[in-house]
Amino acid sequence: MIWDTLANFPAQQLLAFMAGALVLNFAPGQDVFFASACGIQNGPRAGALAGFGVGMGVICHVIMATVGLGALVAAHPGALIAIKFVGAAYLLWLAYKSWTAGEIDPTARAASSTWNIIRRGALSNLLNPKPVLFLLAFLPQFTRPEFGPIWQQILGLGLMFTVSGTLVTMGYGIVGGYAGNIIGKRLGIVNKVAVVMFAGLAIRLVAK
Repeated sequence: MIWDTLANFPAQQLLAFMAGALVLNFAPGQDVFFASACGIQNGPRAGALAGFGVGMGVICHVIMATVGLGALVAAHPGALIAIKFVGAAYLLWLAYKSWTAGEIDPTARAASSTWNIIRRGALSNLLNPKPVLFLLAFLPQFTRPEFGPIWQQILGLGLMFTVSGTLVTMGYGIVGGYAGNIIGKRLGIVNKVAVVMFAGLAIRLVAK
């Protein structure tokens, strides 16, 4: 059903959408820095899982945009501000956990809970109000009534954006993981780097 609707899109329309999506995916933002910080702190596997978790959060935002909840939230500035400060508090909590974690043991990295890392990635994205506004501004630009039901177009394009963004974010997390291994072996300051990144994200989220 959704794929039939997407099949109605001219090839150049989908290519233009994917080109714009990839440019946005590769641009460093909160999701990229979060996955990279998780990778630096807990290794490539954790970075990839954090990126996957971020993708799960984006799917929720896409569903919200599809059913109109995103527009409802965007229409109430108080809700956006509340989400913003909750998200900043969560990132500061992660910074605190990193600061008090001590030196990283390579065996402890391997034992990190898969679900816990994915959950942290999803929460990091869900507690950031910007994806709601972004999806509502970006996706409708590529929809046309003649292509099919608008909600199907929004959902289909949103899923395409989510898949590409998740893969890119996972890639950043993996690279961060290998960088963390190098930093950990040479300097032993992996947790402190993660603290700076998490705290910086919290400040950035509140400041904008």
